[in-house]
Amino acid sequence: MAIRHPDLPVAGGLTGPGDHPLSDAVTRLVGEGVNRFAVVPMTLIPAAPPRDGVAAALAQEAERHADASFTSARPLGPHPTLLSVLERRLDEALGNRPRLPSDRAETTVLLVGDGSPLPAANAEVHRAARLMWEGRGFAGVEVAFASLAAPDVASGLDRCARLGARRVVVLPYFLFAGGALERVRQQAEGWGLAHPEVEVVPADVIGPAKELADLVMDRYEEVADTAGRGGCADEAHAFAHPDAHADVR
Repeated sequence: MAIRHPDLPVAGGLTGPGDHPLSDAVTRLVGEGVNRFAVVPMTLIPAAPPRDGVAAALAQEAERHADASFTSARPLGPHPTLLSVLERRLDEALGNRPRLPSDRAETTVLLVGDGSPLPAANAEVHRAARLMWEGRGFAGVEVAFASLAAPDVASGLDRCARLGARRVVVLPYFLFAGGALERVRQQAEGWGLAHPEVEVVPADVIGPAKELADLVMDRYEEVADTAGRGGCADEAHAFAHPDAHADVR
């Protein structure tokens, strides 16, 4: 983002344990004269209040920097550009070779979200699954969750098998890799070993795709336009990541 937008102060930080905390990024930018922050949470679904690390971190930063203001953008997904990336991850998992429409008709997708105690957040994963199914020719798109919500990965695969699936692509609805992704893959692999009649194919996460960078910029512009700022020199675009790598719960 900083390379693509050199005139805009950009920084990123994690709200959980680990290197590069959000507080360091904010302190650095404040030291450079920034006092207005448009924060883009790197998350696909809204967080439940007790687990909303971004909101809690911003509240702490507002106390530490009384002269600074922080405005947070809405979650990133399920945006059409990210659905396109997910479709690309599906094709990559299936080998990126030319395929007939019938190949997709014989493939079921299991979209696996992180899972949340907030029903509205889990509903967003179901919405993404429906949008993934529309017009893409797959036999079906089912939903499972890595934790905190049902069905889990094994139960999701059971449902796919009951519906007649013989090939299931396990598609993580995650921005980045981390502990949750490893759990999903282990569960899918274990289920596949116990059900050799069904081909289980792992797909990759969304990752640092160009489309993701474009969407982050769109979210920044939404916040800037709403606040009537328009990207002034004293305004920064900060990424707040809930630290999927540390797998904070």
